[in-house]
Amino acid sequence: MDPEVTSLAQSAGTTLVTLMAADAWQRTRDGFTQLWQRMQPERAETVAAELEAGRADVLAAVAAHDQETLEELRLQWQGLLRRLVVARPAAADELRRLLDELDPGGSAARQVTQHATASGHGRVYQAGRDQHIADR
Repeated sequence: MDPEVTSLAQSAGTTLVTLMAADAWQRTRDGFTQLWQRMQPERAETVAAELEAGRADVLAAVAAHDQETLEELRLQWQGLLRRLVVARPAAADELRRLLDELDPGGSAARQVTQHATASGHGRVYQAGRDQHIADR
């Protein structure tokens, strides 16, 4: 499996699910539907319906604070997008352009989840970005 395709699909799936609950939903839906219309026109109508159903699921999961369902939806879209890019390699460049248009700074794909356990006198230092530690 091509790691670059996998990484692109992961980023795109995460961005898509994040934007399903955002104000940019109409643009997001239209962009992904158009991508499928160009790459796999026979599947575009089905994907458009799946996008709408996915949005309803995302909104319900967000309202219920259901992270498990959100993760399942991310994985579902990551798989669909990976298979699209594998079947139509030209979709990779178009998908990158679409992601740049929808989420220019990549903020939707930057989701950080951390878990740590320390015992005894152990310490845990975690950061989602910059971290400055001044232990003395």
